[in-house]
Amino acid sequence: MTFLAAGRLWWLLALAALAALYVVLQYHRRDYTLRFTNLALLDQVAPRRPGWRRHVSAALFCLTIGVMILAVARPAMPVEVPRERATIMVAIDVSPSMAATDVDPDRLTAAKESARGFIDSLPDRFNVGLVQFSATAGVAVSPSQDHQGVADSIDSLQMSPGTAIGEGVFTSLQAIHSFDEEAGDDPPPSAIVLLSDGENTSGRPVTSAADAATDAGVPVSTIAFGSGASLIEINGQYVEADIDKDALERLAGATGGHFYEAESEAELTDVYSDIGSSLGTETVHEEVVTRFVFVALLLAGATALTSLLWFQRLP
Repeated sequence: MTFLAAGRLWWLLALAALAALYVVLQYHRRDYTLRFTNLALLDQVAPRRPGWRRHVSAALFCLTIGVMILAVARPAMPVEVPRERATIMVAIDVSPSMAATDVDPDRLTAAKESARGFIDSLPDRFNVGLVQFSATAGVAVSPSQDHQGVADSIDSLQMSPGTAIGEGVFTSLQAIHSFDEEAGDDPPPSAIVLLSDGENTSGRPVTSAADAATDAGVPVSTIAFGSGASLIEINGQYVEADIDKDALERLAGATGGHFYEAESEAELTDVYSDIGSSLGTETVHEEVVTRFVFVALLLAGATALTSLLWFQRLP
């Protein structure tokens, strides 16, 4: 058991101080009684005390307060709940060559629209994440079942120099592994969908990324954007927006994925139709405050009952 608001447990010190004060007062009561030297007279003028019974109500009262303090500290029990482990990473190329207009209206816009359409088509139970890559790669959105949040994040992707397809794959693999603690021993069903024009200029080789994905059992499906018949302006100069569809096709083939042309994104249902589902578990802390409140109510009732039966009054 744990307490989600453990700082409130300090109130138990105040309760302990109250209990100590009660004990001290009981000793002072005995000392005051012993000041009477005529014990026979004391029996006549002082009513009989109920002995140990007078301490029962006090003890029950302290227990009630103690349980209530535990309740406000938000006690929680660890509970294993099912969690969908199937994960898909969408990796988008944001290099300058993606500004080429040989795909209407341009490669990057078309890639964003394709990625959003793919994410919208995914079953709700799937976890999906987003990776962007240029000269380096980074996780834009970690895997989750918030598909709309991932789709909205696609709009904020900005172009940056360089193209590191291999790094995009490596970063996607790392995101999958980090998301699932059991991925090392029991890999979840996963896939990577990579959208690019295929011209790798930075980072580790695509072949190394393909080997890593194959070893991890994660297929990489690729979508090629562009025909190559386009120019883009970089630093005031027009250069050809090269495209390497062969590299993307080899990457998909080596990892067991699928290769698509830009206009065939509707066929992307193949990526997840065979991925299956894998329900794992995760530990969450479920609050059990009501149990403590119920116990506190029982103790409060017991306090009132004993006080009425023995002293004809409420404490």
